[in-house]
Amino acid sequence: MPPRASSADKPELAQTPAQVAAAIEQFLTQHENAAVLEDGKVLFDLRSAKYSLSTEHERCTLHLWSGEHNMVRCVVSATPRSGALRLATQRFGHAQTKLLELVASRERRTPTTRETARSRYAKTLARVLERQFAPFTCDELRTAMDLERSFGPAYARGTLTHGRQAWAVIGVNECESAATVDGILTLGILWLHLCRERGGGRRLYQGLKVIVPRGMAMLTLARMAWLNGDAAQWELWELNEKTEELTERDTADVGNIRTRLVHHPDEAAASERFSSAIAELFAIVPAQEQARVELRLRSTAELAFLLHGLEFARARIGLAPNSFAQTLELTVGAGAQETPLNEITRDDLAGFVAQLFARRRAFVPSVDFGRRGSSPLRRIGGGGPQAAHSRLNIGGAGVETSGNPAQDPLYRAAPERWLESMLRRDLSPLTRSLAPAAKESRATSRLDAQHVYAQVPAIAGASDRGLLDLLGVTADGRLAVIELKAGDDLHFALQGLDYWIRVRHHHLQAPDALTGMGEFQRHGYFRGVELSPLPPRLYLVAPALHIHPATETVLRYFSPRVGWNLLAIDERWRQEIRVVWRKSGGRS
Repeated sequence: MPPRASSADKPELAQTPAQVAAAIEQFLTQHENAAVLEDGKVLFDLRSAKYSLSTEHERCTLHLWSGEHNMVRCVVSATPRSGALRLATQRFGHAQTKLLELVASRERRTPTTRETARSRYAKTLARVLERQFAPFTCDELRTAMDLERSFGPAYARGTLTHGRQAWAVIGVNECESAATVDGILTLGILWLHLCRERGGGRRLYQGLKVIVPRGMAMLTLARMAWLNGDAAQWELWELNEKTEELTERDTADVGNIRTRLVHHPDEAAASERFSSAIAELFAIVPAQEQARVELRLRSTAELAFLLHGLEFARARIGLAPNSFAQTLELTVGAGAQETPLNEITRDDLAGFVAQLFARRRAFVPSVDFGRRGSSPLRRIGGGGPQAAHSRLNIGGAGVETSGNPAQDPLYRAAPERWLESMLRRDLSPLTRSLAPAAKESRATSRLDAQHVYAQVPAIAGASDRGLLDLLGVTADGRLAVIELKAGDDLHFALQGLDYWIRVRHHHLQAPDALTGMGEFQRHGYFRGVELSPLPPRLYLVAPALHIHPATETVLRYFSPRVGWNLLAIDERWRQEIRVVWRKSGGRS
């Protein structure tokens, strides 16, 4: 269904910012698995996302952020409704009120309700398909779980047949979450591949028909445009379940991609602006551990301190109440455990920081990789990404750790951000030849270690902030989109493609007539680098045992216009990044 305009419920009595904030805090305290919804779609799952509340300047400000999205809203009111909390919000600078909903869990339907909706949808879809694609007949659509092949019950899958001709079909109903709808193309590719294997030449599967709810085709449409038309025919349809109307979307016409870059901050100026906060934070970090601190500029007014990608402190520049004078606040911890650093809390926070640095370190491996020494980057931007944890528990600083250090929660937290931190420091292992005596020409084009950017924001809408893991450039000036995973992810390949599409879009924008600089350079990236006009190259990097089996299957169906490298690294990557095998495809 298309997004519906929503209007917020007005409470009977006006609420003060403090009352609104208290209502939100109380709800989140009572519901640890809470989620934030907008127009029925999950924006933030607070089991992994982070939030902060402020009542400064006589308004309640709610800041939500995760590894994928970032949003700041002014909350006007908070109204309890049927086990949820409805928030009337406004974007800064806008008078229009928008409704957000805090729910106890992202999945509010009972198992029986879900199964009924899916069964009803399968029958409706079969009826629509046979009417729309006669003389093809539709076999019984299945929604059974098939863990071996990664098929879940949310997707109805089947085939359309007419003699030896056949199509693979997959659909998803409008009651499923936005993430489930967006994941349909991965499952569709796997279903087509399985149908062809089972067909054994007896049936000729022309391609795949993907059916999504009306108004929810945008992401799938953008992805489908970059699949290989010679490998299969690709069709995308939108279904209005109420009218049973099926409408085809033109996969060759993706229109304008809704995305814009955020300017890269001036790191040199920020170093001076936050110098006092940096000195104050370093005063509570053990002297021998200070080289491990990573500084990451979130904005011109916020600086984060990270340890192997895990944010543990933050400095903010703000305005004093009823004044234009600037204030500088330094806090340690995250989320509900964020604590200001001052004379009263200094000793406790110093103990917490010492525990963190003692427990979050790469322990000595049983096998020596012959690791080469390298000095950690201490400058702003020298590694580390947006924090991936929801709460850093200061109260748990004294937890005893014994036995296997790899089981320590602080060691295991935010593994992808740890991996990103290491690659931000040294990209050379990704393009080093696997054979020790091989010539440089046998390795992938070398990546430029001086120009690599972590968590590059590419905004696709008012509340959608896509964050590229790493954006770099090869020695010959070709942009490199680097997508990282530390665990199995069925959608690894297509998520990397999403960022490749965005980077390509920005790269193709016409250069400035006066300066000759492209869009990336106008926004502060790759200054002094002559970028190649060739499209970006996609690098997919994950530990060898955590690359989902579906990844290679999906990559087979990528258009040859998408140049990609799949790099499997040693499982002991926290000690040293070492590529154990690589595969590539597309035009070089």
